[in-house]
Amino acid sequence: MELKGKNVFVTGSSRGIGKAIAQVFAQHGANIILNGRGEIPKELIDEIESNGVTCIGISGDISDYKAAGEMIEKAVEQLGSIDILINNAGITNDKLLLRMSGEDFSKCIDINLTGTFNMTQHAVKRMMKQRSGRIINMTSVVGLMGNIGQANYSASKAGVVGFTKSVAREVAARGITCNAIAPGFIETEMTAVLSDEIKKKMNEQIPLKKYGQTEDVAKAAVFLAESPYITGQVLNIDGGLVMQG
Repeated sequence: MELKGKNVFVTGSSRGIGKAIAQVFAQHGANIILNGRGEIPKELIDEIESNGVTCIGISGDISDYKAAGEMIEKAVEQLGSIDILINNAGITNDKLLLRMSGEDFSKCIDINLTGTFNMTQHAVKRMMKQRSGRIINMTSVVGLMGNIGQANYSASKAGVVGFTKSVAREVAARGITCNAIAPGFIETEMTAVLSDEIKKKMNEQIPLKKYGQTEDVAKAAVFLAESPYITGQVLNIDGGLVMQG
């Protein structure tokens, strides 16, 4: 898919990986819909538009089915279509299993997995009529290999993998692809607060011996959006942390 002039909806795009994805797509000439639960900073919208593209901000809770539909409708009203949906928004709520409450578990599922379903279903209705579209879901290496203290997060991200593969099969005949990206340890605001000791231990697990950058994930999203013959796949951006095969 040629990205110039296409409309890209990126959930959870006010910071971190989502922000980097929005910036890189804008550099390729795509119009951007920024999203977050709070108000989108005008400075970020201006920064995106400095690439000569249109950028709008739409706030809302992706875990709310009705709100998700309203966000998609608002984006279509303002830009005319949604060509690419990137389900990036997500949370962590880490606790050991025996200390994890039902609410701790369900909150991760509601946002990371149900939110992905909500946004995808509403967007796909539009894409089916267009007979084209790209869906890119953010999973995690933790969804592939598990992690201590992250049963809730791992379950939600593993669910995204199964969801991605099922949707890819359902929508392929209409010219729509659906893939997932599984980041490993990426330098973001969340990892910045970790102690040096924890960072060192995590680094030792990575064959390339370094954290990834948000731009590494963003470039992978562009690659999948431009690729017409890749669907139902999970692309690990992890420095070799998870090797399958």
